[in-house]
Amino acid sequence: MFARPLPSFVPDETPDHPDALFVAWLGEAIAAGVVEPHAMTLSTVDADGLPDARVLILKDVDDRGWQFATSATSAKGRQIAARPAAALGFYWREQGRQVRVRGTVAALDPQTSADDFRARPDDSRVASLASTQSEVLPDPADLERALTASAATIAADPDTPSPDHTVYAVTPVAVEFWQGDATRRHVRLRYRRDGDVWQKELLWP
Repeated sequence: MFARPLPSFVPDETPDHPDALFVAWLGEAIAAGVVEPHAMTLSTVDADGLPDARVLILKDVDDRGWQFATSATSAKGRQIAARPAAALGFYWREQGRQVRVRGTVAALDPQTSADDFRARPDDSRVASLASTQSEVLPDPADLERALTASAATIAADPDTPSPDHTVYAVTPVAVEFWQGDATRRHVRLRYRRDGDVWQKELLWP
């Protein structure tokens, strides 16, 4: 399955909190040359109970949670509003590693969202303001007209906020670290929240 050397993983030497281990693994992924190591799959559930998955960028991990940004009026934003729970998945192929996160989701304060939006490149802000994300686009020319109008808005006022741009944070209830092995003796360590304490459990491969 893995025809290359893989890093070792010793669960007995892991920190008490999953955030610390994730940051360490992320640093190792960057050092190993993993392409876009911050990319993650965000999974939510729609009104019919069907799962939805898409790839986003992890913005930050701190005491507020594991953060990502999207439009509050997008499909994922509406799904989160209706069912504030999500799963995150990271896969670092070069190292044979996965990280899985499950938890509840909440929007962070408006100032955090505004600051995040203003920190984006101009083209990203223009596209964000122009888009009614996930809605049907009847004519590609509609997008071009919206982008032109949005670019004019940003040019006139570079600090223009987006009313829908929202930074969300996942508060984990479980985080699993998966280290692949060529002989399929994969090492799986799950952190499970028990009140204010994290319990660590080894899982069968």
